Amino acid sequence: MTVGTKIQQTVASAESVASNLKTFALDTNNQQAKQMYNQLAQNMDSVVQQLKNREQQIMSEEPQYNQQ
Repeated sequence: MTVGTKIQQTVASAESVASNLKTFALDTNNQQAKQMYNQLAQNMDSVVQQLKNREQQIMSEEPQYNQQ
């Protein structure tokens, strides 16, 4: 398994975690928990973006990803 594939899988997992956290925030009436879930979801969105940036960097650097 290549690094690119591993990052793609990690991005998908991180997106899933962010989605779950957003759902938890919607499903609770506890305002403190809602705030915590929303903050964690924002953190995960940031992680996802960083991973996607790294994925793009890998795709541009590694010849096996250049489909020409």
